[in-house]
Amino acid sequence: MFTLAFAFSVVLSVLSDSYIIDNTGGLGRQFDGFGAISGGGATSKLLVNYPEKQRNEILDLLFKPNYGASLDILKVEIGSDAQSSDGTEATHMRTATDQNYTRGYEWWLMKEAKQRNPNIKLYGLPWGWPGWVGWNLYDTSDQTASYIVNWVLGANATHGLHIDYVGIWNERMYNVEYIKTLRKTLDRHGLVDTHIVAPDNFHWDIADDILADPELAQALYAIGSHYPTTRSTPTAVKTGKRLWASEDNAEVNWNRNYVNGNMTGTIVWPLIASYYEGLPYYPAGLMTASEPWSGYFPEPTKIWLAAHTTQFTQPGWTFLRHGAGVGAFKYGGTYAALVSPEGNDVTIIIETLNDVSDLGSPQNVTLQLKGTIANISQFNVWYSNTETDEYFIKKPVIQTVGGLVNLALGVNEMYTLTTLTTGNKGAYTQPPPSKPFPLPFTEQFESYQVGEEPFLFSQQIGAFDVVKADAAHGNVMRQETTQQPVTWCTADWTERPITLIGDITWTDIYLEVDFRVPAVSGAPDGVFIASRVTEGGCDVTLAFGVILYMDVRHQTFHLAANFLLNQIITEGNFTYADGWNTASLLVKGLEATGTVNGKPLFSTSIPSAITAGFVGMGTRGYGLADFDNVNITPAQDRLNRMEMMKSGSNSLLP
Repeated sequence: MFTLAFAFSVVLSVLSDSYIIDNTGGLGRQFDGFGAISGGGATSKLLVNYPEKQRNEILDLLFKPNYGASLDILKVEIGSDAQSSDGTEATHMRTATDQNYTRGYEWWLMKEAKQRNPNIKLYGLPWGWPGWVGWNLYDTSDQTASYIVNWVLGANATHGLHIDYVGIWNERMYNVEYIKTLRKTLDRHGLVDTHIVAPDNFHWDIADDILADPELAQALYAIGSHYPTTRSTPTAVKTGKRLWASEDNAEVNWNRNYVNGNMTGTIVWPLIASYYEGLPYYPAGLMTASEPWSGYFPEPTKIWLAAHTTQFTQPGWTFLRHGAGVGAFKYGGTYAALVSPEGNDVTIIIETLNDVSDLGSPQNVTLQLKGTIANISQFNVWYSNTETDEYFIKKPVIQTVGGLVNLALGVNEMYTLTTLTTGNKGAYTQPPPSKPFPLPFTEQFESYQVGEEPFLFSQQIGAFDVVKADAAHGNVMRQETTQQPVTWCTADWTERPITLIGDITWTDIYLEVDFRVPAVSGAPDGVFIASRVTEGGCDVTLAFGVILYMDVRHQTFHLAANFLLNQIITEGNFTYADGWNTASLLVKGLEATGTVNGKPLFSTSIPSAITAGFVGMGTRGYGLADFDNVNITPAQDRLNRMEMMKSGSNSLLP
């Protein structure tokens, strides 16, 4: 129920607590914006493949000013071919001499964001690094800094994108000398307006170094901490630096980051859950969009909570002082008032979110407007209630009387009181209904540009891009990582690149794939195809499944029940032909059958615990390997086809 007391005359209840909104004694810190992260990793993977209509509506809801979330900052992963939560993102430099600024989809996403909001700030951060950069990153700081600066330069030269901020290394220890080197390298290339945010880890300890080192203080633009639970430290505040929650939960009450911790910027992870359900943390994010085949996406309620701030403030607005426009209510919740640079407009953001479990209760509050703010005669009002599923509702104007505003606040509510008239709940058409991943599925990769990532294949280790193969096969999907990346999580240590596709609930599946391992130096030992893969992300190494590994060097095969290939079901020999080969794996119930080039390898029972999972394929060892003509179909359909072929009824098949 909407509980804001609209009245032209205000009778104050004895139960009402008063809070001052006053700009006469000076202002607080400058607001730097609210944003979100694409990456860490591959969290926007499926978005690019959405039907154009739904894709544009999603992008509008995220980035278009005065429409939806109206984000101020877009932070993206600087890819490294390393697993960084839900998948890998492509690096711009696979070797020290390789530079390619078209790989991956973050360039596309940044351009789409800029197209909708030219003022949005862009922020790049590495999670991992290609192996050639070296495991002792800070010992070769010039090389490490050059890798980052090349990404910044490439963004501008290839895509016309100015990168506003760069970080050091996601959730890893910072190095003071490296930060200084990075600053000098940026400056040497004329990138004085690309600022450094550090350390992008879970504490504020760098504040001590800033206070002790003027050169470091000069090099850093802001201190960024991850998941700070709305609190900074007195030492961090003492630095005078901008304080950011540079990665935070999309469920976080970001109003409190300033009220409790003086944080002027909040960036949530992830921007959007546009990756397969069943991968880690699904469906975290401001929105969910994981069905490009159907175009479906659920109601994006979280973006409307963001809109309470982003549609009525801008970076450059300034908070009022704590106790004079910023603070906590007696019975739960917070308030934060901001003024525009010219001082003509005022926005007050009020929230009582999650206060049922935080000693919150309904309460009456009175806002006492002082200074020039007391001249405001009315506020426009926007309202949300997470209990009743009312989001970003425009309410009637509230009049002020004698510089007072009386409010009756419930729990799990959010209000914006503002002098601005620009708020808008952007409209979008009802998306198509949800559908499962469509089967049968066939991919020959001919519709892709060379260098693109196949849309529906979600790489978990390594990098799988489209390349031109030969006249017979045309475009194919190639695993291209040839050296173990400097890892962010332990998955890459297995040296078994893998890409997943489909649905984690798939059970009875027939998979057929053409493959080859080029006769080049550093080629992997072999390839594998898999069904019922149970895990992805950093835990892909723990995955169970039905995994057919083919060692092309020794021409042996192993059918394993787990990703690490140490739970062997059966094994034997096969004949690998130089060039292209075709492997198949049929899993139905507790039986698995495999072939290579049409010749049976096995028909065997599998463990009863392996019940469902993704389809996958990859290599054992980093190195080049090609895949083409991927066919996935329900196992029973394949069996029916085989029976019809045996009976001579093939002409009846579609």
